[in-house]
Amino acid sequence: MTAQSPTTATAQPFPWIGLVTLAGAIFVSVTSEFLPTGLLPDMARDLDVSLSTAGLLVTIFAGTVVIATTPLAALTRNYSRKFLVVIVLLVIALANVLAAIAPSYEILVGARILGGLAHGLFWAVVAAYSAHLVPREQLGRAVAITSGGASAAFVLGVPVGTALGHALGWRAAFGIIAMVVVLLTLAVMKFLPAVNHHVPLRTGEIPLPLRKDRSLRGVIIVCMVILIMVTGQNVFYTYIAPWLIDVAQFPSTSIAVILFLYGGAGVIGLVLAGFAADRFPKRGFGFAVLGVMVAIMVLAVASQNPVVVVAAFVVWGASFGGLPAMLQTRMLRTASFRMRDLAAALQTTAFNVGIGGGALLGGVLLDEAGIRSLPPVAIAFVGVGLALSVAADVARAASARRARPVTA
Repeated sequence: MTAQSPTTATAQPFPWIGLVTLAGAIFVSVTSEFLPTGLLPDMARDLDVSLSTAGLLVTIFAGTVVIATTPLAALTRNYSRKFLVVIVLLVIALANVLAAIAPSYEILVGARILGGLAHGLFWAVVAAYSAHLVPREQLGRAVAITSGGASAAFVLGVPVGTALGHALGWRAAFGIIAMVVVLLTLAVMKFLPAVNHHVPLRTGEIPLPLRKDRSLRGVIIVCMVILIMVTGQNVFYTYIAPWLIDVAQFPSTSIAVILFLYGGAGVIGLVLAGFAADRFPKRGFGFAVLGVMVAIMVLAVASQNPVVVVAAFVVWGASFGGLPAMLQTRMLRTASFRMRDLAAALQTTAFNVGIGGGALLGGVLLDEAGIRSLPPVAIAFVGVGLALSVAADVARAASARRARPVTA
């Protein structure tokens, strides 16, 4: 099945199989990206490096994505989207194998760079894939389904990987995820529909450069919101395992269970986001962001109460779980059809600047101010992102009112 234009796609049945397959591919890619999060203490011990140095594995991965995504997307813009998904998944599998057998921290860094290259191109392709499969009015639903892969990574992938890492060693966890990636690649080859991502020109039409596209300004604003909010999230979340152990006094064996609860709550948040994104996107987004801020604040002030910590962690997971899907839906609705692939690449870059920048800033704060400094900084960043989003909505509404014709 090939992609239809927005006016003809409504005649097609809802592509459940294709979207679920895409969600599976996202599951393995996100699991690979965040697998070190739950294993940082183990990896730091085995490689004889500090926690903040081990945390750089997240920053380096994300930094590679930031640098490489847009150039790789431009170089491969004429290639089949499905072909690229298959290729990058195989490279992700290879990167995980290399990580599993890396004899030193430096070799592990190289494996993470390779994985980051593949991950960046993967997201540049898949972030817009669902928009090629469904009409505009079904975008929220489709993005929620594919984003379920990311939520499943936090529910199952990262917690199970963490548990396997504690039981069998962190290297075994990377090896096992490599095998799972290969299996999902076979599923993609069989079940993911191919799409036509090229924009046909009408007779006599001259293609304008993308920098003159009217939707570019809105795309950049959404990217700024993503960057700020994801930075805030990862300032704290990257170092959640040592925070739970050192500050909240949880045993290391309980970390996988807590991460599982976080991911499970994220699924609930994602389901709610799928409902909100197509019905009341602005209010739903605002409530979710406020939920993240309140949950992190509670964690900061009640860290000695294990029941409150777990409850706040669940609220954090539920609130943040739907935010990436809502932001992606907003991006796809903001970008014109011809801008979607570039918007997807810019969105991927923004997410990973936030992930890597958050991990880097968190590591600096960890060394200079201590681990208790992370929650308030996270809250501040997320709050600024919400303020920017609200300001952009107000400005857009005012512009629309000014452009409305005056009737007698």
